[in-house]
Amino acid sequence: MLSRRGFLGTAAVLAGASAVSGRVQAASIPEAPTTTTNTMQPPLFPSSGPDYQPVVTLNGWTLPWRMNGDWKEFHLVAEPVVREMAPGMKAHLWGYNGQSPGPTIEAVEGDKVRIYVTNKLPEHTSIHWHGMLLPSGMDGVGGLTQPQIKPGKTFVYEFELKKSGSFMYHPHADEMVQMAMGMMGSFVIHPRDPKFMRVDRDFVFLLSTYDMDPGTYVPKVTEMTNFSMWTFNTRVFPGIDHLVVRKNDRVRVRIGNLSMTNHPIHMHGYDFKVTCTDGGWVPESARWPETTIDMPIGSIRAYEFDAIYPGDWAMHCHKSHHTMNAMGHDVKTFIGVQKRDLAKAIRKIVPDYMPMGSAGMADMGEMEMPLPDNTLPMMTGFGQFGPIEMGGMFTVVKVREGIAANDYRDPGWYSHPPGTVAYEVSTPATGEPPRQQGKAPNRPAVEVDVVKPRMKGGHTGQH
Repeated sequence: MLSRRGFLGTAAVLAGASAVSGRVQAASIPEAPTTTTNTMQPPLFPSSGPDYQPVVTLNGWTLPWRMNGDWKEFHLVAEPVVREMAPGMKAHLWGYNGQSPGPTIEAVEGDKVRIYVTNKLPEHTSIHWHGMLLPSGMDGVGGLTQPQIKPGKTFVYEFELKKSGSFMYHPHADEMVQMAMGMMGSFVIHPRDPKFMRVDRDFVFLLSTYDMDPGTYVPKVTEMTNFSMWTFNTRVFPGIDHLVVRKNDRVRVRIGNLSMTNHPIHMHGYDFKVTCTDGGWVPESARWPETTIDMPIGSIRAYEFDAIYPGDWAMHCHKSHHTMNAMGHDVKTFIGVQKRDLAKAIRKIVPDYMPMGSAGMADMGEMEMPLPDNTLPMMTGFGQFGPIEMGGMFTVVKVREGIAANDYRDPGWYSHPPGTVAYEVSTPATGEPPRQQGKAPNRPAVEVDVVKPRMKGGHTGQH
């Protein structure tokens, strides 16, 4: 659970992304809340200042803050973490405050924020505030706009939030390693006007990818293309939280992409409109209806819809190999190949060998096969009708009547009204349907005059 012990002392006013050193300054730093909980935590409502509908983070949480005069103060700790990607598999990553991704930071347009960053990594780091308007010295590019934050040191960033919208934070120091190890988080700035772009439910998560061989715990940080774990907030299906929505709610979903490829995110059952990017709010005249939004690398997209259709609606990346877990890249294709004789020969050496793949891979979703340590089935998860046969970037938007405001508990599977579920036909139709004989009743015959084409010299053509 979250550690939200009282914040003690008062913070010194520091100019620039500066190092904090000495016992006097250290005593003024707010404590850093931490958690290792893998499920979505309740929204953190503001106790003072402008009202807003707080976000909820898939399999994550919002970082608490304290007020110190006019400043809203936060404390991030960059450190090694252990993240359970789904039950049965853990990854040794780098993150913030006990998790990867780190906690979501929430504030309001016009707030003055002071963010302390303590480095408990084995190497230096920094934090870049992706998409935000701020002084150059607060931009967080190590070596360019500030000194690197050395191990064991604490720096502080101070700036005023100039605009509302959806943003991210991540290092600009040894990026290939640090971002590949999971160092990232969401930053949401709510409008000053509580009525502007107001929604009833506001979800946020990040897309990231990892290459982890079965039985290993640390991702390959030098991988560029062949990833095996495709994640929403560093979780894979069936370990990804569902998006629980009350019928008729106005819903916003904010997605940031800090992976190394694009992701076409598709939601079933609805069309929606993109209302925000990391560049700001999209004017109403520039929005268009969609069911799939492509997420470019290093970007944020927020879309909105009115939850008027109850049901269980899939939401997933539409690259089919991104909805699989622990996917091998050297798997052979055996569709249409009869492996009976081959299986007999292999079983002489490996008694438990099971031939698979001759008729596709769907049978993997039903079978509970022995797996190496610390890995997951490629296709997994069960619904009320059987195996879902998914993994990776897949979850479910559950729209229900009767859910209380700000209740995000899983309501279970949808109870379909009678006659609304696809069903098997007991006696399939055979042969061709009967054809109508003769002229259709009450339909006059069509008369056609054929005009012969005229050739040169006035003659008509043969036909």
